[in-house]
Amino acid sequence: MAALAAGVPAPRRATGQHATLADRPDGTVVHSGGVVAKAHAPDTDRAALDIRIRVAAAARMGGILLPPLPVLAREGALSAVLHGRPVTVWPHGTPVDPEHPEAAPWEDAARLLARLHAVPLDELPGPLPAMRGPAKAARAVRRMRAADPGPAATPVLAAWRRLPAWARNEAPAPSSGMLCHGDLHLGQLVRNPAHDGPWLLIDVDDMGLGDPAWDLARPAAWYAAGLLDPEIWLSFLGAYRAAGGPAVRPEGDPWPELDVPARALTVQTAALALAKSAAENRALDEVEELMVEACGRIAALPPELAFEASS
Repeated sequence: MAALAAGVPAPRRATGQHATLADRPDGTVVHSGGVVAKAHAPDTDRAALDIRIRVAAAARMGGILLPPLPVLAREGALSAVLHGRPVTVWPHGTPVDPEHPEAAPWEDAARLLARLHAVPLDELPGPLPAMRGPAKAARAVRRMRAADPGPAATPVLAAWRRLPAWARNEAPAPSSGMLCHGDLHLGQLVRNPAHDGPWLLIDVDDMGLGDPAWDLARPAAWYAAGLLDPEIWLSFLGAYRAAGGPAVRPEGDPWPELDVPARALTVQTAALALAKSAAENRALDEVEELMVEACGRIAALPPELAFEASS
């Protein structure tokens, strides 16, 4: 159960009537009243972000994605630039409670993903950008290398080299004709209206066209690493299949579709763990160690079961 709280927002840091929900290089999120404002990273692709925000506002996405609010009420603009950073505004929703991981809405998340993946692209604004999942994995590896964690990085880099080029963001994905969230974890769900509304997906910064299996890859990686209870994994997978999700075959072994994305998310998680631990001058915690160990198992797979860098 330890991994269930991973990805869930940390407790808020309050200042007066405001609360900072997140403050990272890739975005600062502040809650005030019934509104949440996000200042995106300075290097954000504005054109791609504008399309993603318009997709979130599309009527076709009702009941799937949390819709944005106008930044400038008079003009109806869905984004603005403040101090060089794009800013978007959203309704406040109730996030997953990190103190009660046993109540995590895994089945709701699976059904939302199935609906997202099935949305006809011709009903959405475009042109849609690529899903940024592989780009985030590659960025995590670069961050780990820059942090220079020493020999601990060896199994992570070995597992990274065994991924095909598309999973390392070095080539287009072989399956890229579906809308994907791009960064699914429990922190990407809120209830709206707050407290008792339905669960909705949030954070469209990585959304775009890609392999929908990537959106299932984080829980798949946790399950494979022994961090997610088999019952929870099977419940999540079963709910996705029952809702007609196209990322995996309707029945039977799902791993032909999930294997590469799950390995990539394992590497991404381990790389970020090593980068953060090196920056904070601390040892890996138990969960982080398990993800690095999982990379070691991936790197040790025989050639016939591994995807070499040349593929």
